[in-house]
Amino acid sequence: MRVDLLTREYPPEVYGGAGVHVAELVRALRSDVDVVVRCFGEPRDELDTVAYRPPNTLVEANPAISTLGVDLQIAQDTAGADIVHSHTWYANGAGHIAKLLHGIPHVVTAHSLEPLRPWKAEQLGGGYRVSSWVEKTAFEGADAVIAVSGGMRRDILRSYPDLDASRVHVVYNGIDLNRWKPVVDEETVRALGIDPDRPSVVFVGRITRQKGLPYLLRAARMLPADVQLVLCAGAPDTPQILAEVTAGVASLQAERSGVVWIDRLLSQHELSAVLTAGTTFVCPSVYEPLGIVNLEAMACGIPVVGTATGGIPEVVADGETGRLVPIDQLDDGTGTPTDPDRFVADLAAVLIEVVGDPDRARLMGAAGRTRAEKEFGWEQIAVRTREIYEGLLRR
Repeated sequence: MRVDLLTREYPPEVYGGAGVHVAELVRALRSDVDVVVRCFGEPRDELDTVAYRPPNTLVEANPAISTLGVDLQIAQDTAGADIVHSHTWYANGAGHIAKLLHGIPHVVTAHSLEPLRPWKAEQLGGGYRVSSWVEKTAFEGADAVIAVSGGMRRDILRSYPDLDASRVHVVYNGIDLNRWKPVVDEETVRALGIDPDRPSVVFVGRITRQKGLPYLLRAARMLPADVQLVLCAGAPDTPQILAEVTAGVASLQAERSGVVWIDRLLSQHELSAVLTAGTTFVCPSVYEPLGIVNLEAMACGIPVVGTATGGIPEVVADGETGRLVPIDQLDDGTGTPTDPDRFVADLAAVLIEVVGDPDRARLMGAAGRTRAEKEFGWEQIAVRTREIYEGLLRR
């Protein structure tokens, strides 16, 4: 079986959870599947991996249009594959066109949904309408759609009601438990400006509306004075959201000590050390299909405080591996809390509860590591993905 796996992100050009997912899935599948990776960006040295850049005439075009320029090149080159498997809307166009052009079954993995990210219009302008069209067309034409959580499956069927529900399968995101594990390295932590002797709340994520960072900055004002807030946050979607977060961090730093903002991409060792030294991890997202970063935190033995939305409740066992923060959200696709003040207050209250009982936090962190080992190993995920491929080929 030859599977052409189509993706925007692939190491070393990884910007978020989708890129991590793709890298780990490829590694797990290649034990017994012939996988050819077709990705965006600079040339890669890895065997059976081909990178593509936009045509010169589209380099300065709207990002959605330059994406389609890459997709057309990829679709042309998939001839001979048994399956094409695309990840995110950036590559969905390539997968759909390959299906039409070459008669190859197309599998889509949904990491997020354009209808539930309307703030992308700030970033793409009219290109957001293009990306939304690409995603809808690819999903509705796909032979199989993989959702990374049950919550994501429900979102897919709500967003695309014409999609045949029998073609939508749940296969969780996973975590490499050999690479992600507790790392005690106080020297590295101190070099990053963090005091390992003080309690800390750690956030890791892109600066984007869906991650809920402005709500966290408001909630942090209510934390006890000795609690640090560690923000590993970069890759802003727009200058506007960056300016909002910058102002929020500056205001918080003027009020309290221990507000550490790391805006560069940390190495895995550095991030593992920061997570291991933390008292709790926080995921204040208003939209999160699953959240690989939550699995990374759990694998490092730190409890997770996460919003009770999307796939987060399928990862965080409330009261066992962390705590869930209740949220009521507008039904307009933005995920905005109906009562932002209430959400901020609830987030602060749960964080105060967890950092106020470090012994219980350690127990929840240990339980999180155990849960990650039992439920989210990549070997199980690769087996389930191969079963979907084989089912399509038999059909």
